[in-house]
This record gives sequence, structure tokens and C-alpha cells, in this order.
Amino acid sequence: MIIVTGAAGFIGSCLIQKLNELKFRYIIAVDDFSNAEKNLNLANKAIMERVDRKDLFSWLEKNNREVEFFFHIGARTDTTEFDTAIFDELNLDYSKKVWEACVNYQIPLVYASSAATYGLGENGYEDKEELISSLKPLNPYGDSKNDFDIWALNQPKKPFFFAGLKFFNVYGPNEYHKGRMASVIWHAYQQITKNGTLKLFKSHRSDFKDGEQMRDFIYVKDLIDVCIFLMEHRKNSGIYNLGTGKARSFNDLGVATFQALGLTPTIEYIDTPADIRDKYQYFTEATMQKLRSIGYDKPFTSLEDGVEDYVQNYLVKQLYY
Repeated sequence: MIIVTGAAGFIGSCLIQKLNELKFRYIIAVDDFSNAEKNLNLANKAIMERVDRKDLFSWLEKNNREVEFFFHIGARTDTTEFDTAIFDELNLDYSKKVWEACVNYQIPLVYASSAATYGLGENGYEDKEELISSLKPLNPYGDSKNDFDIWALNQPKKPFFFAGLKFFNVYGPNEYHKGRMASVIWHAYQQITKNGTLKLFKSHRSDFKDGEQMRDFIYVKDLIDVCIFLMEHRKNSGIYNLGTGKARSFNDLGVATFQALGLTPTIEYIDTPADIRDKYQYFTEATMQKLRSIGYDKPFTSLEDGVEDYVQNYLVKQLYY
């Protein structure tokens, strides 16, 4: 059995699809299954059992001997939520219980951290574990992810294999339900198909032109390939960046989306809202040497190719992966 938390969500459902393609059928899907729209992500997927997230640990007491691997993908990911109690419950405390279960039952673990832990990037974007305690996230979501990374590294008892993955800007199919927290590509597609134009934030810094703010955008299929590699590798425990290692501008993203639709780019620039302006990231880029050093050598999908696949094969056709 393979456990996937956040199973009905964006990344979790894509991971289950890939596991199915690799002939894994004994999937234990863990989530809050009350969102009917999100549950569409699991349609036509081979799942052995659905377990409500609040019932997971009692389920593990009875079934832990059958579990081969644990992917802890589920989390509250809203960067605009400022109720720290929500993140303490769902991201920090729940993840601690997952960790302790994997220690007690000797289950290898891959869990989702986040590039939000890097804040404004004052300390760079290197995934050196000795730097993690000095990072300064910009919101309670980032704090919760960084707090767990710090806690995990300080535990005297660890799973015999674990990997925490700092996801950078992930995009791809099955994010329909995420609303404002969906990727910029998803929002760009909605704007372009509705109005024929794309609105991007102006730059409020003299060293960046409008739309030239940069992010490390990673296609969800690449992210899943790394997860599968780590499941098979099961060596070199630690915390790893997961981006492409190449930052691209929002202008690049916009042009790629127009091109995927066969349209001439029309981009307008609007002021960055004042309430987020002082916390707005102008540049993120994962350093990927650490993951490469343990043997992951598959190339990452270019922004243009990833956007084209996502737009043409999923968004236009309104299909799930």
C-alpha cells in the first residue's frame, strides 16, 4: 500500500495518476473529501481505500504493516490566510503525527515543504539544511512549513528514509478547484479566453521592468517524476529544493500562454495591491545541485512546453489528469 495525503488535491491527485500508470493500485487516498469539485480529481483513478484525514492515525494502527511508502502532500496552502491556529493544526501538528507514525512503523516518507520558506530570498535559495533556521517566511503558511522542517531536522528519531521537498511555483492539470490559489498560468488562461488580454502586476522596483518579475515555474508532471524517483531511491535523506533551477519572467509566462492558444500576446500592467507590495517576491530560483547530486538526472520541462501541454491537453479540453 502507498499512502497519499492531499489525495483529492492538485498535486496529490496527479501523483496518484502517475502511480496508477506505473501499475500501483493499492493506493490509500487521505483527504477531507467534503469538496465535491475537488473529488473530481480522483475520478477514474485506481484507489484501494479512501480515508478521511482525521481517521488516518487510527487506520494506521490497524494497517501499518501493509504500508510500503508514505507521501504526505496534504496541507493548507493559502498564503493569504493569517489565522495561525489553522496552520498549526493542519500543517505543523498533523505533519508531526505523520512523522512520528513513519518513525514508529518504519515507513519511508516524502513530504511537501515549500519555497515559501525562503521569504524574500534574503538568504538565497540554497537547500542547505544548516541555513533553514535562519530563513524568514513572509506569511503563516511559509512559517508553518519552515517550522516543520526545523522540527523534523532536530528530531533524534527519523524515518529510515525521508525527503522534504521545497516546491517552487507548481502549475498543471487538476488545479481547477484552487480558485485564487491556482497557478498564474491557470489565471492567465481564464483572462485570455474571457477578455483577450492578460493583466500582470507592474514593477515597483527600478531594477525590474513591468512583467519582468521572475519565478521558478515547475510543471507538476516533473514534480511527480521526482517523487517517484525518491520512492525508488530511498537513500540520502534530507530536505531538497524542487524547481527547475531556471527563473522565468511573468512576461514569458504570458507570451507562452497566448502562443499555446494561437493568439497574439496582449498584456496590460496594473499596480501591485498596496497590501502585498512590501512582501511581493521579485525573484525566486531553486538551486538544484543537491537533488542532482543524488542521481536525479532527468531534464525539467521548459516553461513553453509545459504551458503548451497544460493549455492544449487539459484547460482547452477541460480534462483532468
